[in-house]
Amino acid sequence: MRTRRGLCYPRPQWAVEEEEEEERRSRKRRRWLLVGGDDSVPGMAEENPAGDRRPDFFDGLPDDLVVSILCKLSASAASPSDLVSVLITRIGCDRCKRLHGLGTNPLVLSKASAKSLAIRAKNWSESTDRFFKRCADAGNLEACYILGMIHFYCLQDRGSGASLMAQAAMGSHAAALYSLAVIQFNGSGGSKGDKDLRAGVALCARAAFLGHIDALRELGHCLQDGYGVRRNVAEGRRFLVQANARELAAVLSASSAPPSAWHHHHRHLLASRCSLLSDFGCSLPAPEAHPANRFMVQWFASNGTGGGSGDEGLRLCSHRGCGRPETRRQEFRRCSVCGAVNYCSRACQALHWKLAHKAECAPMERWLDAGDAGEAVVMD
Repeated sequence: MRTRRGLCYPRPQWAVEEEEEEERRSRKRRRWLLVGGDDSVPGMAEENPAGDRRPDFFDGLPDDLVVSILCKLSASAASPSDLVSVLITRIGCDRCKRLHGLGTNPLVLSKASAKSLAIRAKNWSESTDRFFKRCADAGNLEACYILGMIHFYCLQDRGSGASLMAQAAMGSHAAALYSLAVIQFNGSGGSKGDKDLRAGVALCARAAFLGHIDALRELGHCLQDGYGVRRNVAEGRRFLVQANARELAAVLSASSAPPSAWHHHHRHLLASRCSLLSDFGCSLPAPEAHPANRFMVQWFASNGTGGGSGDEGLRLCSHRGCGRPETRRQEFRRCSVCGAVNYCSRACQALHWKLAHKAECAPMERWLDAGDAGEAVVMD
C-alpha cells in the first residue's frame, strides 16, 4: 500500500514471516518430489505424521489432458508393451486406479495402432479376446480387422469373424476390404458354389482405390484374365504397374538411400522395357506382413490347420507372409507348372513367385490324381 506521495508503508512483521515460511515449505516440497517422495527428506515426515498420501503433479493434471496424452501414446505405440504397461498398472493406490481407468477410456482404445495390437499367438487368451472386443466396440478398425481374422480363420467362428471384418470394411479399412474379397473369390467358410466373383471384384476395387497394394495386384490379374469382370488386358496391366510402383515407393521411403541412387543402380532393368518391376523382385525386400497375418502364421505353425473333424487335409497359402488356411479341401489354386504350391489369391501367387518360387518351380513329369488336383493358377 502506498501513501498519497507514492511512498510505501512498511510491511508488517507477520506478513514477512508468513512469506518466508511459505517459501521454505515450497523448497522442501520441491526437494521431496525430486527424490521420489521419500520421507527421509528432512521436515517432510513431520509435516505428514499420519502418513496420508501427498499430492503430486499427476494429481493436478485434468482428465482431458491425461486422456489426450494417452491417445498420442496409443496411436504412436511401436509395440503392445507400450500400451499394456499403462493398462496393467497396480490398483493398490488411487493414482494407479485413475491411470488404469483413463487408459481404458474408449477414446484411448479407439486410437490404438496396429503395432500396439500386434499380439503373438502364444499369448492369446480369453482376456486378450475381451480386450480386443473392447477396442472394437470403441470403434478401433484395426482391432475389428485383427479380431475378425483371428475368429474367422483361427477360431473358426466364421459368422463373428466376417461380421467384425465387415465392420472394419464399412469404415474404409483397406486390408479388411481385401480380405473379404479373398473370402468371396474362394467361397471361404462355405462350399465351392458360394463363390461370388463379382462381389470379390467390387471389394477388391474399393480396397485398390484406397491404395492397398495386394488389392491393386489382384484387380490387375482379374482384369487381365477376365476373372469376375469383363476382360481388359491394358487396364489390368496398368493396375499391375501401379501396384509395383506403390511397392517400390514404400521400399524407397523406408530406405536411407535416395531414389536417384536406386535408379542409377537399376538403370539396366528399367531400360529392358519391362513394365513390371515385380519381375526383378529379388532387389526388393518382402513387404512387412500385417499383425493379423503374422498371428495366423504363428498360430498354424504351432496348432496346425486341423481344427475340427475332417480338417486334417487342409493346406496353408504358400506365401509365407499370408497365413490363410483353407476352410475346405481343394479351396486354394495350385501352380499349374509344378503343382507343389498353392495360393489363396493371385496377389499371394505374384509375391511368392518373385520372392522364392521363381527359382524353385519345375515342371512335373506327370500329374497324379488329376481329378483331385484342384484348380490351377497361371504363372507369369
